[in-house]
Amino acid sequence: FQVFNSKTAELLSHHQVEIKQEFPREGWVEQDPKEILQSVYECIEKTCEKLGQLNIDISNIKAIGVSNQRETTVVWDKLTGEPLYNAVAAPVSPGPSVPVAVVSSGSSVPAAGTSSVWLDLRTQSTVENLSKRIPGNNNFVKSKTGLPLSTYFSAVKLRWLLDNVRKVQKAVEENRALFGTIDSWLIWSLTGGVHGGVHCTDVTNASRTMLFNIHSLEWDKELCEFFGIPMEILPNVRSSSEIYGLMKAGALEGVPISGCLGDQSAALVGQMCFQDGQAKNTYGTGCFLLCNTGHKCVFSEHGLLTTVAYKLGRDKPVYYALEGSVAIAGAVIRWLRDNLGIIKTSEEIEKLAKEVGTSYGCYFVPAFSGLYAPYWEPSARGIICGLTQFTNKCHIAFAALEAVCFQTREILDAMNRDCGIPLSHLQVDGGMTSNKILMQLQADILYIPVVKPSMPETTALGAAMAAGAAEGVGVWSLEPEDLSAVTMERFEPQINAEESEIRYSTWKKAVMKSMGWATTQSPESGDPSIFCSLPLGIFIVSSMVMLIGARYISG
Repeated sequence: FQVFNSKTAELLSHHQVEIKQEFPREGWVEQDPKEILQSVYECIEKTCEKLGQLNIDISNIKAIGVSNQRETTVVWDKLTGEPLYNAVAAPVSPGPSVPVAVVSSGSSVPAAGTSSVWLDLRTQSTVENLSKRIPGNNNFVKSKTGLPLSTYFSAVKLRWLLDNVRKVQKAVEENRALFGTIDSWLIWSLTGGVHGGVHCTDVTNASRTMLFNIHSLEWDKELCEFFGIPMEILPNVRSSSEIYGLMKAGALEGVPISGCLGDQSAALVGQMCFQDGQAKNTYGTGCFLLCNTGHKCVFSEHGLLTTVAYKLGRDKPVYYALEGSVAIAGAVIRWLRDNLGIIKTSEEIEKLAKEVGTSYGCYFVPAFSGLYAPYWEPSARGIICGLTQFTNKCHIAFAALEAVCFQTREILDAMNRDCGIPLSHLQVDGGMTSNKILMQLQADILYIPVVKPSMPETTALGAAMAAGAAEGVGVWSLEPEDLSAVTMERFEPQINAEESEIRYSTWKKAVMKSMGWATTQSPESGDPSIFCSLPLGIFIVSSMVMLIGARYISG
């Protein structure tokens, strides 16, 4: 939970907690919705205590905004308020929960936000079955939603829950079930829950479900029928900046919740990318590169997504964006820490990488759950290649940081081709941007400057801005002349263009090696013939010939 001054955008106070991830089976990633909700209440209370110690009156907090990881799916019982299953993840931010608040002279706005998980692969077979029903010459799912059919988005997770969880099936049959992404679950709970809670979402979160028509800005009947989703369980879709309801409990009881943005849209707003052609990259557990395309939907020819960027008011126009996502960014650092034990803390990776200053020809493709944009290749799996006897943990650490930068380069190249106007610089934010080695590597690999604001957590700032600007709140102006100037740090390329291209082409060679590792076909479903193994077949045939020959001779 973060509190901002609405006149200066200064962060006044914050509190965060890490939310536990659960892995009930290989390829499954879940979180407890009740733990997420409790973490929000805890963060609000702790932040309010800190504000008191700073002699800031919490009555100055005038509105609350919510920012969340977008695709994670929750179904709950509207009569009891109990989740019917864990939140099914989508690629991620498994890190802290980050609600927000804004304070101005006499007024203040928090924005509640939570991160979640997204690397869950349980729906791969569901996606394959659904894809067979889409005509090759009429991909109505992509034309209506801007999204490819993928395990990434909410509709297939919801379909899995309806197919496999009896409690969910029964609640739907008895008209007790409500569906939502994390924002919907939080807003419904914070505004009263079973006692009149508001069941809603905003256009940015709705646009990531694969059930929402991004042209009409409504739930789409044809899409819901295709996925077999009953429309009555869906939340009402609202703009990203309006009063949804009031807090019904806790230290901020009575404060309106008036901002709601999916995390990447919130970062776009927080970076003040309000002009057509402005782009930002957020470095968290995953990487998300968004480019504002204005009022027009630009459909990618190079594997990017078309999505809703924001709609900052009930009567305000909608803005769209092209988006490319890297599934594994900060998550690769966590993997080196938790799975390999190469580092004890995430911060150590910068020190290891600095010791060698090179990967020494080692390349790390962290496709732990497939490749996302621009490949959308679920069969890929992680590889480390180019190893020699000289390679040590410092080189692997350096290669892990390079992997984040190479993946960003692939998305930026695709975006430049789709938009036709190459970016002159890249605006960046997110927790990983504090790593100076990473930022310099990114400038070298993109061969354009990388520009970082002094306050890297722009996701929370964007949600706070939306909340403070809402009609009926009006404590944050989004007019260009009123927006605060932000101090920036700039990283210029320090290698020559030829070296940058050589490293990038070698990376692409490594990516090709990572593909085709995983399939959903089980060994049992293959050819049952014993002769599908040629060596085994030859052995059996030759044995039979020898046996017959022996009997003939003995006879």
